[in-house]
Amino acid sequence: MPGQYKLLARFCAAARDNQVVFLTEPGKPDIPGIHKAEYSAPPELPEQFARRLSSLNLVKFSQNIMASQNARESCRNLKNKGFVPDIIVGHLGWGSGLFLKDVFPDTPVLNYADYFFAPNGADQTFLNNRDASDHDRARRRIINTAALFALTESDWCVTSTFYQRNVHPDVFHPKISVLHDGIDTDNVAPDPDAVFKLPNGKILSRADEVITYISPVFEPHRGFPQFMEAVDILLKERPQCHVVVVGKKGGRGYGLPANKDSPGYLQEMLSRFRPDNTRFHLTGPLSHDRMVKVMQISSAHIYLTIPFVLSWSILEAMAAGCVVIGSDTGPVQEVITHGSNGLLANFFSPEDIAASAASALDNREAMEDIRRNARQTVLDQYAFKTVLPLHLGLINDLAAGRIPPPTRKAIRLLHKKPPQSD
Repeated sequence: MPGQYKLLARFCAAARDNQVVFLTEPGKPDIPGIHKAEYSAPPELPEQFARRLSSLNLVKFSQNIMASQNARESCRNLKNKGFVPDIIVGHLGWGSGLFLKDVFPDTPVLNYADYFFAPNGADQTFLNNRDASDHDRARRRIINTAALFALTESDWCVTSTFYQRNVHPDVFHPKISVLHDGIDTDNVAPDPDAVFKLPNGKILSRADEVITYISPVFEPHRGFPQFMEAVDILLKERPQCHVVVVGKKGGRGYGLPANKDSPGYLQEMLSRFRPDNTRFHLTGPLSHDRMVKVMQISSAHIYLTIPFVLSWSILEAMAAGCVVIGSDTGPVQEVITHGSNGLLANFFSPEDIAASAASALDNREAMEDIRRNARQTVLDQYAFKTVLPLHLGLINDLAAGRIPPPTRKAIRLLHKKPPQSD
């Protein structure tokens, strides 16, 4: 909480006639105008069971079921107090909504279909370039179990990108609309006068050569090793260049942990390359406002990802008018057209990434069109004020029993050139 619904939930709660309840695990933030209904997080399994179930991800599946049961009981309490929703809007990935139809059988469900883990290929094999083993495929199928149950129970679904929709089984595509949750383009916008104060006190602005990179955790899924190799090249070749890196210094992230004896990918890369700490700046996590300042002073923003969920950060960087150096992977190719609204580089080539960033630094005037086009792309297809009427249309359609929802046709028109037919 609020996850993908940080903007939509606030907007719905602001309407006088709406009553919005957010069902969530304990410890999440309060949102003005929204009633927070909590359900207990699933307990840790006893070690003897966890050890026997862990190899096939059955621990996670068991916890999904327990979370679903706890969420169901919280909903029964709401119903006993007289609350019956007109519509349930949820996230189907973690299983907490599996049993809600047992409490509210007549309430339509609109679910967010985040990601479906392909048994082979895609994010499973991209980094190691090998087929998955039978054991790996089995683990992935079990990861998807809760999502599969939720897909069958959903009256309709949305997902943020065509890439994310297309990794789901084809049979579900007809009821998944591609509609991003929305970028706040009023608060994330270019500012040529922006400055950013570094932890060491130095102040950077658009007049400086600034390479930026943002990730919650530094990990291979987001191309961190390749980024660091590219940075090593740039810092050696460009004595005026500064690199600003935003994110948490520890943590596992989406992918596999670093070697068991390693302190983590960040420390591994710092030990390997030893960047000049007068020009390589680790900020740690930042408030959203300060993170936007980093984007606004950026000369070239590097965003790398394996075939996986597209981060909010790339769209926010585009909204802020950044020149994005993106990886030539499916999710990024969906939003960036090379040379028009950004630059694409080979995910596996630090040399290509560094050369693209250097080109952006050397051709600042030529990059102004790219900056404008990047923001326009977000305004046209991903801005919250653009997608909000479509989200509300889906909600109103489903609440009125219009299934399939007529709004799906307007959503298709939002993407003028979708990667694949919707």
